[in-house]
Amino acid sequence: MKKRAIFAMTGVLCMALFSACGTEDTSSAASDTVQEISIVEVEDLAAAQSDSGAETEAETTHEGEARSDLTGEWIDEELAAQRPFAVMIGNTKIATPQYGIGSADIIYEAPVEGSETRLMAIFQDYQSVEKIMSIRSCRLYYIDWALEFDAIYGHYGQAYLAEDMLSQSYVNNLNGLEGQLENTMYFRDSSRNAPHNAYTTGAGILAGISLKGYETQHDADYESHYQFNEDDENEITLTDGEAAVVVQPGYLVNEPWFVYNAGTGLYERYQNSAEQIDALTDEQLTVKNILIQVCDWYTANTDTGYLDVETIGSGTGWYVTNGQAIPVTWTKTSQAGATRYYDSAGNEITLNQGRTWVCIVQDTYEDNITFYASEEDF
Repeated sequence: MKKRAIFAMTGVLCMALFSACGTEDTSSAASDTVQEISIVEVEDLAAAQSDSGAETEAETTHEGEARSDLTGEWIDEELAAQRPFAVMIGNTKIATPQYGIGSADIIYEAPVEGSETRLMAIFQDYQSVEKIMSIRSCRLYYIDWALEFDAIYGHYGQAYLAEDMLSQSYVNNLNGLEGQLENTMYFRDSSRNAPHNAYTTGAGILAGISLKGYETQHDADYESHYQFNEDDENEITLTDGEAAVVVQPGYLVNEPWFVYNAGTGLYERYQNSAEQIDALTDEQLTVKNILIQVCDWYTANTDTGYLDVETIGSGTGWYVTNGQAIPVTWTKTSQAGATRYYDSAGNEITLNQGRTWVCIVQDTYEDNITFYASEEDF
């Protein structure tokens, strides 16, 4: 395992040179001038320090703000108290580039039929998203992950395995197959073929929630999901793990990978031999944290090939950030309970503030998970 640390040291050296020539009186006048200049400089310095102190105090009080449960970052307190929106996103080649996905705070990626993967994007500030596309159907196991965040769950149809759960009142879902939500929340983009062209907007999500009458605020007893590093702490630097400049979760069809950019401190996402971008911004998807979660699974129906992934129980995985990866174990004790991740010492891991990508890997393909110490090695 290689470790590299870069330290930057800056220094400022200020020198004032004053000279005077002539008679003693002239020297005295020059001395007075120097004194006046020095007084002005001291007063300016005091004012600057006062202003700096005021800015620092304003920054640290975070008045009107609260921690995001999804990223650990400071956001508007009313937004922080809002239930997030989780939505199914197609990830086949024909469904890309996706729209709006770069604004998601958390992305779950898990296998579906044919060894393709499907995404579930979780948004805290869903109202401001211009367009989210392409929206696809639900699979049973994604519901459990949406419930972990007390999210309102969006999808366009579902596999039959999920029908019973979606009918339960505690699953606040917005289904595009419901006639009342078509053309109210969900729309079709004529530039793409169905079923890869269903989309929604921030205004559409609000309309759908209003139509269904769902509560938009967390209950008072809601507990945060992840734990994040504090502002006054250094970023988490993993030790006793593996160098992970390039991360391959090992999915068979889209063959994705992440590359750590030391300049930004973020992982950049690739799949299908190219950058994965958000079509709204034309920018590459980036995340601060990657969680890899290895799960048991089985084929629920051999005719349809529908998978079911075991979300409740325990298993192994990895936590990846800042170019390093450590092995973890995960546990989830109930359907709506949060999945917790622990290091080798049994301590719950702390994430760096920022976006997180959760890769769900079938245990059959655990050996496909690969880390590289450099892009050259990759």
